[in-house]
Amino acid sequence: MARGRIRAKLRKSHLYSFCLFRSSGSGGQSIGGPGFSRTVYCNEPQVLNQKPYRSNIISTTKYNFFSFLPKALYEQFHRVANLYFLGCAIASLTPLSPFSPVSMIAPLAFVVGLSMAKEGLEDWRRFMQDREVNSRKVHVHNEEGGFGKKTWEDVRVGDVVKVEKDQFFPADLLLLSSNYEDGICYVETMNLDGETNLKAKKALEATLGLDEDDNFNNFKGIIKCEDPNPSLYTFVGNLEYEGKVYAIDPTQILLRDSKLRNTEFVYGVVIFTGHDSKVMQNSTRSPSKRSRVEKKMDYIIYVLFSVLLVISLISSFGFAVEIKYSMPVWWFMRPQDADEYYSPKKPVISGLSHMVTALMLYGYLIPISLYVSIEVVKVLQATFINQDIQMYDEDTGIPAQARTSNLNEELGQVDTILSDKTGTLTCNQMDFLKCSIAGIPYGVSPSEVELAAAQQMANDQEDQGELKTLVASKKEKAHKSPIKGFNFEDNRLMNGNWLKEPTAARIMLFCQILAVCHTAIPELNEETGNYTYEAESPDEGSFLVAARELGFEFFQRTQSSVFVREKYTASGKPIEREYKILNVLEFTSKRKRMTVIVRDEEGQILLLCKGADSIIFDRLSKDGKLYLEDTTRHLNDYGEAGLRTLALAYRKLEESEYTAWNNEFQKAKTSIGADRDAMLENAADMMERDLFLVGATAVEDKLQKGVPQCIDKLAQAGLKLWVLTGDKMETAINIGFACSLLRQGMKQICITESGSEDKQEVKEDILKQITNGLEMIKQENDPHAAFALIIDGKTLAYALEDDMKLKFLGLAVECASVICCRVSPKQKALVTRLVKQGTGKTTLAIGDGANDVGMIQEADIGVGISGVEGMQAVMASDFSVSQFRFLERLLVVHGHWCYKRIAQMICYFFYKNIAFGLTLFYFEAFTGFSGQSVYDDWYMLLFNVVLTSLPVMSLGVFEQDVSSEVCLEFPAVYQQGPRNLFFDWYRILGWMGNGLLCSLIIFFINIIILYDQAFRAEGQTADLAVLGTTMFTCIVWSLNCQIALTMSHFTWIQHVTIWGSIAAWYIFLLIYGALSPRISGDAYQILVEALAPAPIYWQTTLLATIACTLPYMAHIAYQRCFEPEDHHIIQEIKYYRKDVEDQHMWTRERSKARQKTKIGFTARVDAKIRQVRAKLNKKQ
Repeated sequence: MARGRIRAKLRKSHLYSFCLFRSSGSGGQSIGGPGFSRTVYCNEPQVLNQKPYRSNIISTTKYNFFSFLPKALYEQFHRVANLYFLGCAIASLTPLSPFSPVSMIAPLAFVVGLSMAKEGLEDWRRFMQDREVNSRKVHVHNEEGGFGKKTWEDVRVGDVVKVEKDQFFPADLLLLSSNYEDGICYVETMNLDGETNLKAKKALEATLGLDEDDNFNNFKGIIKCEDPNPSLYTFVGNLEYEGKVYAIDPTQILLRDSKLRNTEFVYGVVIFTGHDSKVMQNSTRSPSKRSRVEKKMDYIIYVLFSVLLVISLISSFGFAVEIKYSMPVWWFMRPQDADEYYSPKKPVISGLSHMVTALMLYGYLIPISLYVSIEVVKVLQATFINQDIQMYDEDTGIPAQARTSNLNEELGQVDTILSDKTGTLTCNQMDFLKCSIAGIPYGVSPSEVELAAAQQMANDQEDQGELKTLVASKKEKAHKSPIKGFNFEDNRLMNGNWLKEPTAARIMLFCQILAVCHTAIPELNEETGNYTYEAESPDEGSFLVAARELGFEFFQRTQSSVFVREKYTASGKPIEREYKILNVLEFTSKRKRMTVIVRDEEGQILLLCKGADSIIFDRLSKDGKLYLEDTTRHLNDYGEAGLRTLALAYRKLEESEYTAWNNEFQKAKTSIGADRDAMLENAADMMERDLFLVGATAVEDKLQKGVPQCIDKLAQAGLKLWVLTGDKMETAINIGFACSLLRQGMKQICITESGSEDKQEVKEDILKQITNGLEMIKQENDPHAAFALIIDGKTLAYALEDDMKLKFLGLAVECASVICCRVSPKQKALVTRLVKQGTGKTTLAIGDGANDVGMIQEADIGVGISGVEGMQAVMASDFSVSQFRFLERLLVVHGHWCYKRIAQMICYFFYKNIAFGLTLFYFEAFTGFSGQSVYDDWYMLLFNVVLTSLPVMSLGVFEQDVSSEVCLEFPAVYQQGPRNLFFDWYRILGWMGNGLLCSLIIFFINIIILYDQAFRAEGQTADLAVLGTTMFTCIVWSLNCQIALTMSHFTWIQHVTIWGSIAAWYIFLLIYGALSPRISGDAYQILVEALAPAPIYWQTTLLATIACTLPYMAHIAYQRCFEPEDHHIIQEIKYYRKDVEDQHMWTRERSKARQKTKIGFTARVDAKIRQVRAKLNKKQ
């Protein structure tokens, strides 16, 4: 075929002899029946137009053009205060209103409009990100017979598309052909299941000839298949092509948002588009999320509304009594001409009508500006999050982003974090660090766990002598390797020095196993001249790099052989050796081992095996246990150092033995029936016996930068971490060890299904395992004991059923860490929902792929990792960061600050409105429930807008009880949020009580002083305008001084807003008093002529301010002296510079200010220190 088609040098489909325990697909379903009714006409646009399916447009927005107005209004009037003010705005159109309609409607429209504008802006950003995805280009076959570029949104069901290397698939496709002649292509599904290892897909043989653009001019076919569903790993369908019917299985399906890798191009026909695609079927619509603080704020509004209703009832009752009994004798009120609202003959009607007036008059108890102030503050808080340079990733140039500001304070109340693994915690890079060969340990580089233990012990002043020597030696050995995947350092093996070792033959065999026992494909890097390896797992790749660096370079694979170049030989010249692959027994989660059977150049048949030590050790021959004791000790040391380990073994086979076994194996392989897998397993088990132990490997899983430290800090802050991953159980467990979610000595509770076909029997077995796990935890007496729960996706499906999920959750919350593996995107969302609803506490989900969208949207807070693989998770998230490590600062710093700022801001808002609003009630009662306001209308309008709004907003934006550095040094301070110390009912009612006390003090001080004594030197007493202005001055001073006492952190902005608000009051009085009496009324020249010259005005202001702030000062003094909170102690240490002058005390306080945890680096390091000290004590 001289048509320019690229040929594959290796047919992946022939590489494996067999694969154990793979699903054989679904069978028995009826195509065309219920759930299997989809018909796709390939490359026939005229037929597609008659049978339209959903478009390929995706949307992650909350609103669209038509739903924005009704849905946004519904969201706004979900807020109780807004609903109340809507009623007041309607009532303002009646004669009963004490205010003009504009004065009631305009503030409400401004508040609601501003909030809706903010929601619309945030949703517009989501729309633009959706548009970016929908506008991607792909080559689509057109009616002219060629392939032209189309946007993703224009792709339709039945279209033939051509996807090129490193591009994402625009929809779910049926693979027709690729540049490889056998129709193989390699796909990365990290956005779907979190796995970065490549998966091979293979086209049907019938469509392999469709290998060039011109071949599709006459291509027609009909696909009949299952309807859209969320199952990523199954597919049932048929292809009718050229008069024949071919069965389609998942190996021919390319899913949307997976990426084409190591393949130049593929052709495919579109089956599912847009929201019908499997990845979108696993996602849910963007929910409307509200923080717990905001929900609780509604209950506070209910309380205040109840207070408003009570005092309005009192006012209306008092008004009715006055109308009935006093009105007839008030001749100046002309009772004979009074309308029905003031008629002594109808006191009930008068009282009820006054009720409406009172509800509007006392409306200042309900802060209408609270919501809009919070909206503005949250936007500014989000701006600070976006601009935090400490959360800016220099490598990618991506900052943190608060995609919605509604949940800022929720960041400070998180109890449980549910995290994806691949791309979130790990970068899937393994470093070969240590090994044990023939009972001798090699590798002097310390692991991250050992380095951390060394650092902590070095800082411990109690450690002396030999312990410090050990620490120093470990720190000296720390280094950074320039070779990716290889961090090994030991001169005994490097540069061919292993030839001088007494066990050189075993070392050579060890390296040969590393170089031959795998399924990787080598790729030559033309720039460096070195080979890189496309391996099924990162640790397999690190083994090949290690073998290469030790002198055994795997450089070629053919259909039946692997070739290894031995650099160091006895002759001194490199030798290339060929190993013929006879059989490959793949690694699976059930087998926990991998075996290759090869024939070397001398004709010797070798069985080379690597796997979990517990599996390998059980299969050793008596002679093969020569190094077992020493190797076991080394493996324990490696495990305690946080390394992933595998044991290596081999066996020599006689020709006759192999031939007999291979005959049995081939019979099992070609058998048809339900017992085929069991026959294959038995055949493999027969051969993998009587092994000889060679050694063991220890690799360090390279987590993303700062992940262990971040997890450790979050654990010290009292947060729980669950890992939900699509990876197999072994990988998830190893990552758990690398992250310090698991550690040596931690008791693992693994819940797995029995494999029985009887579902009821399986459920009973799982329930028994859960019950046994709970009993094990209850009977544990060791205070240092820690438990980890590990469960796979199939078992989880049963555990999440209604009759079992609460018991499963009960076990999970008792464990220090929880790892769910092989879970689907839907299961991630269901687990998140279970934790959120079952515990009633704040959950945060974090992930980076489309497979994480469900849990991100289901959690109270969704955080997306804006990495290099797609933007689905980010588009569905509430916050985005570029690295997992930035979650530490997002929660421990910004979360703590935002929670405390919003909590204090809301409490202060209610305090100031109660202090102000109740003075209106007192005065009305004092004047016979007349409905008379003591304040000028302009005073009341300016109260929330100018005179008290900016200080409280500066509190919400800039307040810091402790600095960001201290937040990170004292992570336990974060627990103030999850424990809700600053927004519990005790704190809320305390602030309300303070407002009540303040209102009483201000009212009675002013009434007592100004009621019946001379106000000016000439002997005049105070009139209503003087009383109201003096009282309002006391309110302005008291409230602003109160917020100054509340603040812990001052910048020039706080000073300007607080003292500027007080100054603004006097400036307003000057300007307002200078206006014409027609405008200013009784306030004409009130400051210049009446108030300023009167000493009693200033004395009253000073007395009321001191009296109002004194109770709060007394409370704070008592609390700091006798019941200090964490931040009080830290503030005093900082104030007296003890952190500089007394480092020992500072270190001690830091140690005390962390939550006791059984996970994280600190817990693992503590265990390591206990072990080292125990060893030293034995020596002494």
